[in-house]
Amino acid sequence: MAGFSRKLAHTPARYPGRIRQFCAYPVRFSSKIPKAIGYFDFSNSPQAVSENAYNHMGESPINKAVLFKYYSPMTPSVFINQVRQIIRVKNYSIRTEQAYVSWIKKFIRFNQYRHPSELHDEDVERYLTHLAVNRNVAANTQNQALNALAFVYKHVIKRPLGDVTKAVRAKKPKKLPIVLDRDEIVKIMFSLRGTSRLIAALLYGSGLRSMECLRLRNKDVDFTYACLHIHNGKGQKDRIVALSPSLLIPLKLQIENNKLIHASDLNNDYGEVHLPNALARKYKSAAKSFHWQYLFPSVKLSRDPRSGKVHRHHQYQSTFQKAFYVAVRSAEVNKQASPHTLRHSFATHALENGVDIRTVQQQLGHSSLETTEIYTHVLKRGGQAVRSPLEDIFPLLDPI
Repeated sequence: MAGFSRKLAHTPARYPGRIRQFCAYPVRFSSKIPKAIGYFDFSNSPQAVSENAYNHMGESPINKAVLFKYYSPMTPSVFINQVRQIIRVKNYSIRTEQAYVSWIKKFIRFNQYRHPSELHDEDVERYLTHLAVNRNVAANTQNQALNALAFVYKHVIKRPLGDVTKAVRAKKPKKLPIVLDRDEIVKIMFSLRGTSRLIAALLYGSGLRSMECLRLRNKDVDFTYACLHIHNGKGQKDRIVALSPSLLIPLKLQIENNKLIHASDLNNDYGEVHLPNALARKYKSAAKSFHWQYLFPSVKLSRDPRSGKVHRHHQYQSTFQKAFYVAVRSAEVNKQASPHTLRHSFATHALENGVDIRTVQQQLGHSSLETTEIYTHVLKRGGQAVRSPLEDIFPLLDPI
């Protein structure tokens, strides 16, 4: 080990593997690193290093901030892989996994690449305060970072966080949902084409979330009872939602088109699709069956980030988002509308039509009625809620 540390200052590019075992976050050497920079100090490493080797490596220490200036991230470390493995064991979604891993990496970088096991509640508070004060993040963003760190300390490091309420918390504004009127929705629908219009119609017609719509399978459309089966929605909850009869024929045409795509994939030795949980192991042929294919398949094949298999995934969320934003601009709608705005509009218009609020709650998949009641506040903000006192004196004024 002593020989390794002496050679390290002169030929660092020859020992990337050795360095990686001492770091919580993996690094690789750059050709720009000074040759006479001295020995590297890995005193913050959580791995067990012999006292003799540690003393040799600490003879001429340098600041880790300088060290990592010449390094760049490589493949995930053992620690990050352990985090991913525990997340998958708990059956968290791929989006939750990506978000948690991203926050954990940012937390490690913020603390000069020290291993999380060496950090304490005060370091977590300092990072959360940094997000609120310096980064000016939203309250939900700060809460997501806290959830990621709480997860890693409880389930990976096995040392749950204590009281971190001293951190400066981002204030959560009380916002009312943006709602489009019926004329604006018609203009946006006319500006959309093909599959994008069908997706928008489902979001507005059934009150779906964007990912709930994109994750629909061919089998989830019930033409007999005119309904949709939503599986693993927000909070991993299933529900059945009403389907507009106007969409039955477009959906049948969409499924017929999917049959052609699936037949082409099978002819090219593809045709498998990602299945939830362990269904792929339990039912060997289910991954290639048509009824499990996505209702809105992607135009390209892609590699599953977990299994590594080449599948035809559903259409990417960003693809529809871009098409929707272009349609909003083309329709000249002067509101900050997003695909989720169609869901807000569905709830508001349903209540306007006299639908019971409990029915709207079940359709939206809300756990609490209080969440659905926000749309009643939107209705009370309209022109029929309060008579303006200006109406009493305006006829007496001169024309503006």
